[in-house]
Amino acid sequence: MYGTVPLGNAYFNTRLESDTWEDAGEPDQIKALEMATRIIDKFNFLGEKTDTNQTNQFPRGGDTDIPANILQATYEIALKLLDGYDPDMESENSNIQSNAFATVKNTYDRSFVPEYLVVGVPSATAWNLLLPYLRNSQNFSIVRV
Repeated sequence: MYGTVPLGNAYFNTRLESDTWEDAGEPDQIKALEMATRIIDKFNFLGEKTDTNQTNQFPRGGDTDIPANILQATYEIALKLLDGYDPDMESENSNIQSNAFATVKNTYDRSFVPEYLVVGVPSATAWNLLLPYLRNSQNFSIVRV
């Protein structure tokens, strides 16, 4: 798992709109950090794991620490998860063209869905923190064994 509850508390002490984290109990904060770590670890990152036997994608390339941006992305994703973000519901909702309730109607342009939502990251901030570490999905290398 990337991050800890105490480090998360320190991070959110310097961030506005973090009541959801602060109001959550420690067991839920831990669950959110674990889920956020799983979301992050599904991506194809630059470089190689520091230890081929390590569970998570980071640290990488001989580093012993997890980069600050990865920790921050974890906290941002955890916050969204605690705030009720549901990846399955978001996927279903991306196909809805309009909603109506009584005389109020909302119509959505679903021809464009932000990239971060398409890949299952609930936070644009977290996505921007992760982007520099991602391999270009258009390029790949072949390794002979």
